[in-house]
Amino acid sequence: MPPRNPETRDVAIFHTADPTKSTPEVIADDERHFATMSVSLDALITDLSDRLDAVRRTAGRRGKQAVERDLEIHELTGRLRTLHRFRLDLCLGRIVVAEPDGTTEIHYIGRIGLTDRSGRQLLIDWRTPAAAPFFSATPARPMGLVSRRRYRWGRGRIGDFWDEALRPDAATDPSLVLDADSAFIAGLEANRSPRMRDVLSTIAADQDAIVRADSRGALVVDGGPGTGKTVVALHRAAYLLYADPRLAGNQGGVLVVGPHEPYLGYVADVLPSLGEEGVHTVTLRDLLPEGATAVPESDHVVARLKSSMALVDAIEAAVRFYEAPPTDSMTVETDWADVEITRAEWLEAFGAPESGTPHNEARDEVWAALVDLVIAKHDDDVPAEQLRKSLADNDELTTAVNRAWPMLDYTDLVGDLWSVPAYLRLCAPHLSRAEIAVLQRSDAAAWTESDLPLLDAARRRLGDPMAAQRRRRTAAARHTDHQRMDRVVDELLASNTYDDGDGLMSMLRSVDLRDILGDANATSDTEAVPLSGPYAHIIVDEAQELTDAQWQMLLARCPSRSFTVVGDRAQARAGFAESWSQRLARVGFRDVRSATLTVNYRTPEEIMAEATPVIRAALPDANVPRSIRVSGIPVVTGPVTELDEVVARWSAAHHEGTACVIGAPDFAASGRIRSLSPQQAKGLEFDLVVLVNPDAFGSGLTGAVDRYVAMTRATRELVVLTD
Repeated sequence: MPPRNPETRDVAIFHTADPTKSTPEVIADDERHFATMSVSLDALITDLSDRLDAVRRTAGRRGKQAVERDLEIHELTGRLRTLHRFRLDLCLGRIVVAEPDGTTEIHYIGRIGLTDRSGRQLLIDWRTPAAAPFFSATPARPMGLVSRRRYRWGRGRIGDFWDEALRPDAATDPSLVLDADSAFIAGLEANRSPRMRDVLSTIAADQDAIVRADSRGALVVDGGPGTGKTVVALHRAAYLLYADPRLAGNQGGVLVVGPHEPYLGYVADVLPSLGEEGVHTVTLRDLLPEGATAVPESDHVVARLKSSMALVDAIEAAVRFYEAPPTDSMTVETDWADVEITRAEWLEAFGAPESGTPHNEARDEVWAALVDLVIAKHDDDVPAEQLRKSLADNDELTTAVNRAWPMLDYTDLVGDLWSVPAYLRLCAPHLSRAEIAVLQRSDAAAWTESDLPLLDAARRRLGDPMAAQRRRRTAAARHTDHQRMDRVVDELLASNTYDDGDGLMSMLRSVDLRDILGDANATSDTEAVPLSGPYAHIIVDEAQELTDAQWQMLLARCPSRSFTVVGDRAQARAGFAESWSQRLARVGFRDVRSATLTVNYRTPEEIMAEATPVIRAALPDANVPRSIRVSGIPVVTGPVTELDEVVARWSAAHHEGTACVIGAPDFAASGRIRSLSPQQAKGLEFDLVVLVNPDAFGSGLTGAVDRYVAMTRATRELVVLTD
């Protein structure tokens, strides 16, 4: 029997509840296309698997070849993981495009681009310009589209789809099933899960414009609760890694910074679902080893003082204190002569390191400059290498250098500021005596979250105390490699065994070739510190909470100052009196653009009607977004004694979805039900939110922000319980 045409074979794809959406005239084109996709996916998976096996079988290599091999394995593995995970679900939807000759063409939009064996395009990658109309077109601005269809997939089948007529004549097309509901609303009304839902197919036009903006400078994405700021930021990361020349292929690196650990777990699946697995998603605490044990700062005065850039700048003075050249001349005795190092020569040697060289790494440069000065004062016939070794063994000289330019540990440096008042006064003369006193503590190393920016600044300014030792070790290994290669080449030249008449011997005589052969096995003399950067782009979520000092931690990791800054000034617990442009310019940004999201896709009108007065009482000009959903479920109030009953009743009635109890730290979380503080709930969303004693969150602006944030986490139901 001849094989069936793959374009006509049956594929059970559609499983919609609406019978009108399963008729042949509506789904025939899609079924044919998905059948062809299925064949091509099988072929692509086979090809990629074969290539991966071949690369893995490649003999072990070193240097650049090893890096390239590892990168190819990583890319192939990631692509295969995406294909296996989604299969036909790769397809987000389709657009019908009006051609200049009056005909129409159907184009399918996917998470990745896909072609068949003949090169025919089966899926257009969502990040390409050709796919932009799928997200941005509207009836008022159709962008050349006749219609658009968006799919909802579940377990490898289409459970529903939504058609939109973008041109008046498309409204009568029998192949379309126009629905009063929209893909946006249907998606928003779906049950929540512990991970952020996949919303790629329903990115709105205003969100897509932000996703596709270029990466120059800082782009501020300002929007109230439920406007999709986080969704936009994460999809923007995937878009820039694909489309921006500075970031394409993750060559420059992207860092995503979130507000807390629950947030990281919530968004963990978003970028992998978009095919990007190399993006670091962290909190500020993750940027330093001390962040793992740092506790919140309990004293608000101390927190305020440590949040300023002035105290971060004091780190420079703290380091300079340990870079003071000796003020007296010194006689250095060697086996060949006694020479004097004058005060001017001490100053010259201590000025040798270039500006910006970390303190601990600069010490080697100071030593090298001193040694060169001493060697220059000897006769030319004194063997320089022996003299260098003699000076390295000179206790008097090494002690003088170590005392004037000691190796320092960044934790000791910052700890001394909190335990030696005179040292802090010297380094931060702007502080009053009362402020210096309040910053002192009995356990200098009892790190708090407010210490982290200062520790980070100290670590960067001091550098790695082991870097010099690693460089010396690597240089010695490289020298040994060169010697061994020289011996091999010399032996080949002496034997003449391999002279094949094609110039091999003359090549081996080449000094350049010897260098190449030696460098091929050379190892890097640098060891990157995890999360230290530099990154080509940084995305910061809930950015309204960052202090000036915390901004310095991030700016130090992105010299280009290419940022996506996501936040809502009305959700700033400490207040946010400036504009975004003013705030960012003050901390060091030069090029700031803003985009505002005003539509609340998440929070129903019923809940926003209760939440709006809460924040407007404290911030009359708060940017409260407009809700587009009506749930028909009123906000419920009751006594705290009903907490367990409310949760149990919801659990019995809803076998899917998530709930969160906010404000009851003693409530035992389990399964789909979380128990969080208002701060921990930031950036998250739940079907049900039970708010316990919201007045206990505090008074003033901070209390109002916490209540507003907690209320707007709910996508369906809000219950407020009080004593």
